[in-house]
Amino acid sequence: MESTTYALPATPKQIAYARSLALRNQTLLPWDVQQDRRSLSAWIEAQAKLNPAAQDDRPTSKQVAFAERLARIKRRSVPDECFRDKGLMSKWIDGNR
Repeated sequence: MESTTYALPATPKQIAYARSLALRNQTLLPWDVQQDRRSLSAWIEAQAKLNPAAQDDRPTSKQVAFAERLARIKRRSVPDECFRDKGLMSKWIDGNR
């Protein structure tokens, strides 16, 4: 008896999730990976571990909202450079609490 292994096709949910990860990580989803359930699963696992937010130096939307709320309370304005650097925004928030 021959032992032939057939690759199972990827599920629609897998492909949808892989596409969302590809958009989030700004990478391409290879066509050959989409054809096999196991290879797509391995690709998803590798891409899910990546954290693109850690590479971004801009402040989060929650930081910006909190800083703007503090600025209104203190009747000040948030310096423009704080909107370009997460560390500066954090320091400004800590200094104006």
